[in-house]
Amino acid sequence: MAAEAYPWQAELWQQLARRERHAHAYLLHGPAGIGKRVLAERLLAYLLCRSPANLDACGQCKACQLLAAGTHPDVFVLEPEEADKAIRVDQVRDLVAFVAQTAQLGGRKLVLIEPVEAMNLNAANALLKSLEEPSGDTVLLLISHQPSRLLPTVKSRCVQLVCPLPDQATALAWLARALPDLDEATRGELLALAAGSPLTALRLQEQGVMEQRAQVVDGVKKLLKQQQTPSQLAEAWNAVPLPLLFDWFCQWAHLILRYQLARDEEGLGAADMRKVIQYLAEKSAQAKVLALQDWLLEQRQKVLAKANLNRVLLLEALLVQWASLPGQG
Repeated sequence: MAAEAYPWQAELWQQLARRERHAHAYLLHGPAGIGKRVLAERLLAYLLCRSPANLDACGQCKACQLLAAGTHPDVFVLEPEEADKAIRVDQVRDLVAFVAQTAQLGGRKLVLIEPVEAMNLNAANALLKSLEEPSGDTVLLLISHQPSRLLPTVKSRCVQLVCPLPDQATALAWLARALPDLDEATRGELLALAAGSPLTALRLQEQGVMEQRAQVVDGVKKLLKQQQTPSQLAEAWNAVPLPLLFDWFCQWAHLILRYQLARDEEGLGAADMRKVIQYLAEKSAQAKVLALQDWLLEQRQKVLAKANLNRVLLLEALLVQWASLPGQG
């Protein structure tokens, strides 16, 4: 069966499905949470289908049935063996061997790689030959959330497809169907937290992020009023994922700097922190905010790279600096 289609992909899908000749490699890129995997799976099903109808896979032929059962012999999916780990060169060598084989059903062979940026340098170089000279009728579908991290030689061998971020009205309409029990304002806040990516917004809701955000915002306000200490908050936020905390604090530091430079009250971010952002922008030396932002970005990179960090000490260091922003020096 063809994968679920998202309304904001309709135009791109029409362009793809109507192509008379398909490229041997496509790079689908855009922010996380906009449905790139679904689009790639839909294209994969369409290219394997023996009797596509109405610009989609039929869902009935032998190829579609094998795909639905997860047993199609001419499909190879390459992704990290563990979440957030690298794609290893050995995995890519298995892919290269698959590409060299003849299609067992006599049609196309399809390869799906996600995320491409998870390949280390050796793995990326091993992939290049398959991208340059794919064997037989093979189509490679590469998915990237961060195309800036890819080798130029990988990007240049693919047809690059920019996957669209839906406009706010489309995203909110989709979220209203996906989360009918939430009120409109909450859905809007979720979408803002997800930087406009509706699937990310849905995932954040499932993870209870709104409750975590409220806890963190309340803690930041109490910290600035000296009603709670950095060490108390570092312990209290034990359940909040570190990447989420650093995303929020990086964003808040950026908003403080932006308000210091532009004095734009429309650019203060989500409603829950606007007064705090404005207060810190007016009371903090710009040099201190810049120094904190540099530190935050450096620590965020370590968090994303899964460095072995002492969580409580890291958060205490963050909160001590945050509490010292207002005032001189």
